[in-house]
Amino acid sequence: MTPFPAVSRAPIVGVGATAARALTAEFARHNAATTAIVAGADHASPVVASAVEALLPGDRLTLVAGERSTADLLRDHIAGLGSWIADRVQVVETLDEAGQADVVIVGEPLTGTAADARDLLDRLGKHLSDGGVVTLAVPATPGRTGGAAAELFRQSALFGVGSDLVLRNPSPLRVHKLRFTAAGTAVADTLAPAYRPSSVPVTRGMHIDSNGVAAAGIALGLAAVARVARPKSKLWLLPALAAAPVAAFFRDPERELPDDPSAVVAASDGRVLSVERMADERIGPGEFLRIAVFLSVLDVHVNRVPVAGRVTDYFVEDGGYANAMTAAAEHNVAAYTVLDTEHGPVGVVQRTGLIARRIVQRVPVGTLVARGERMGLIRFGSRTDVYLPADRAEALVSVNDKVIGGASVIARWL
Repeated sequence: MTPFPAVSRAPIVGVGATAARALTAEFARHNAATTAIVAGADHASPVVASAVEALLPGDRLTLVAGERSTADLLRDHIAGLGSWIADRVQVVETLDEAGQADVVIVGEPLTGTAADARDLLDRLGKHLSDGGVVTLAVPATPGRTGGAAAELFRQSALFGVGSDLVLRNPSPLRVHKLRFTAAGTAVADTLAPAYRPSSVPVTRGMHIDSNGVAAAGIALGLAAVARVARPKSKLWLLPALAAAPVAAFFRDPERELPDDPSAVVAASDGRVLSVERMADERIGPGEFLRIAVFLSVLDVHVNRVPVAGRVTDYFVEDGGYANAMTAAAEHNVAAYTVLDTEHGPVGVVQRTGLIARRIVQRVPVGTLVARGERMGLIRFGSRTDVYLPADRAEALVSVNDKVIGGASVIARWL
């Protein structure tokens, strides 16, 4: 039996608390009893701490000792956390002893060759339950990855169900989530919204999307350049003062989901433009209840998933950039995300507007998504449409109603 890992590595790349949370997010979001393996575990690692923190009463966690720890050190560490933890955590010396799990987490970033990465994925795949997810990271700094990074990007194109760039780490990391066998749609109903490091916390209840952090940084950079280039001019104040409102546009507040399991939540903030029945074969057969919401430049532009399900399709339709409040917006550029749910096919369509020119979608095909989970954003004024099977849902909003993404109930399953 070979201890984990059995791959060649460059110098160790550290994993901080944010990256550890991203690595263990798939385990943490399961509300039903779940099994997980942390392969390459270190008793002092934030990854182990994050996995232990995610434990629920019915969960089981297996730790496989890595290069920087031993099984005895791990056992002593777990025993020191109390009997409630110790009863739910098993420590083994080799991956061969670990058994099967719903989630397999690699505790240290991969820095070997492409062949090393393929061999490791082959080993880890043998320990995944049907529909299970393997989560692992590679350094995002050029020159530190070997061929592992390129191989994981290739694997993500085939089997990826999420990828996060974690900049808030001692060395930036790219976290990949892979699913090699299909997961049942019903599992989505047991999930909590996934943690995404693309949402940067400012206060306990308010985040800023990473797009906003980047935009504000560019504005401040321009201000600094203008200040140096023309020290006697006040022009530098323009980009400096713009940084705060630009960041505020990308605000991403926490939202409290309704308790009613039959509730369909709004996919975005804004004002209801229309509630109508219509057909759209791009989403599925039959008639749909479509609820369209207009987002002004003052609304939160982070979009959320209205119902739990599995992403089965994503595509972009070409078009124009007409005012999102007008009928002509039907022919604007639009990104279609199609979900398979327990109630039939559901569509979320992000449409551009007069100012909006870029749609960001962060839930790839194959991903299980929870109701209210962040799925992407549209930059500046725009529109988001939700399509529900017409014979399975009843609208609870009317034209001109104001809705809040992830919190307002726009419809209910019959």
